[in-house]
Amino acid sequence: MSERSERTSGHTSAVEHRYEVRSREERYRGRIFDVVTEEVTMPGGGTARRDLVRHVGAVAVVALDDAGQVVLIRQYRHPVGRHLWELPAGLMDVSGEELPAAALRELAEEADLTAGRIDALVDLHSSPGFTNELVRVYLARDLGDVPAAERHERRDEEADLQIVRMALDEAVDMVLAGEITNASAVAGLLAAARARDTGFTQLRRADAPLPR
Repeated sequence: MSERSERTSGHTSAVEHRYEVRSREERYRGRIFDVVTEEVTMPGGGTARRDLVRHVGAVAVVALDDAGQVVLIRQYRHPVGRHLWELPAGLMDVSGEELPAAALRELAEEADLTAGRIDALVDLHSSPGFTNELVRVYLARDLGDVPAAERHERRDEEADLQIVRMALDEAVDMVLAGEITNASAVAGLLAAARARDTGFTQLRRADAPLPR
């Protein structure tokens, strides 16, 4: 038995209730997400109604250069009414596009960068209390510049997007100080620091399966 199996075996032996969906009502359908209400069976009998957001999913990228700096962007987010520090990131909204390709596309579009190496870093359910959104965060290295003539034209909120590089440890300090609150940025930066400190030995391949 592997070390990981030994850690988790004691937590999965109990019989878990199987939550079955008895009915589903769609309340809103959009390009990025749908809102539905489902009636779900509960332990001990009976059912309960749960409102949830079904999301297309997303990717984010911790771009780490040879000097140990990471690329952060500062972007306005209207739901919270302010600018946030984030990673280059975007939606899985291109039909047939694989996760690694989406990550490289977003890195080019939002940070004007290419990457010679990309690995799966961490996966997260952004807010599982109400949405099934799953974000795959990648670690990109061997960075290069997108030629000026080929750079993406940024519009709307992206028009005032700021791009900065800072030491990974400085970015981690910002996370711990509450200055970086975007979920994928928090998870990605902490995971990148851990990966660096362990010699990048625990990274998964770029096309590793998503958690089920």
